[in-house]
Amino acid sequence: MKPIVLSFPDDAGLAGSVSRELQARLGSLEWRHFPDGESLLRIEETLAGADVVVFASLDGADRKALPLRFVADTARELGARSVGLAAPYLAYMRQDARFRPGEAIAARVFARFLEQSVDWLVTVDPHLHRIAALEDLYRIPVACVESAPELAEWIRREVRDPVLIGPDEESAQWVADIAGAARIPYQVLHKQRRGDRQVEVSAPDPERLRDATPVLVDDIVSTGRTLIAAAEHLRRLGLPPPVCVVIHPLFSDNAHELLKRAGVERIVSTDSIRHPSNGIGLARPIARAVAGQLARIERGTEP
Repeated sequence: MKPIVLSFPDDAGLAGSVSRELQARLGSLEWRHFPDGESLLRIEETLAGADVVVFASLDGADRKALPLRFVADTARELGARSVGLAAPYLAYMRQDARFRPGEAIAARVFARFLEQSVDWLVTVDPHLHRIAALEDLYRIPVACVESAPELAEWIRREVRDPVLIGPDEESAQWVADIAGAARIPYQVLHKQRRGDRQVEVSAPDPERLRDATPVLVDDIVSTGRTLIAAAEHLRRLGLPPPVCVVIHPLFSDNAHELLKRAGVERIVSTDSIRHPSNGIGLARPIARAVAGQLARIERGTEP
């Protein structure tokens, strides 16, 4: 039996591409709301014996998490053999420690929630900071898709004489991987955060950027303040307008417009989250990772 992909509405485009790569069937999922805001989920009934892939990028996780649980539990009630989650963007990775007394360690709590909902997880470049690997947090099989090859290919094809620039020390892991895949040089800026929306950065070696096209790379852009500060700093140094490459384009409020106003020449993102800046497709590597999880189920090695 072919796997069945149940996609949340926001993710239908990428889910359809992944389904074609997998030669899976794209099933039906309806999500509507009662007047009081409660969700009503309806999925097809022909799931007996099937391996189900719930496809939901978890931007806006507070809005999607409970409906996701409804879908996964209903699929099991209808006889699905297994239920996995393809979540190109994985939420609640920022709060991975208790920074002040009484705070919830959201990364850990959310991991327990997803473990109770699905049998396995596929995601793209999770934001790992104090957690060394996603397997250290999740007790279900997980697969992390690396977007570096796709980003490197886009940069090689689209940017003349690129030098990759990470906007802060946390971005070093992403920038180094992409630079290695593209075989181009990179630098990492030094960041000093003075509040949620105030950031200062500095370049370690501006002279190396004079005759190149700066390519700012970041894994997650929400308010965009770090990238904005980096772009403004490069402009003050008299460097060419940078290109911005983003893995997960959250772009809250008017962050995308503010980034363009800061002097960025072009903004491109992967399609892990649907956004007008999408230009780098991830369907193939996501499909490969999902296929690996489905093969695990087929071999009977699932937990």
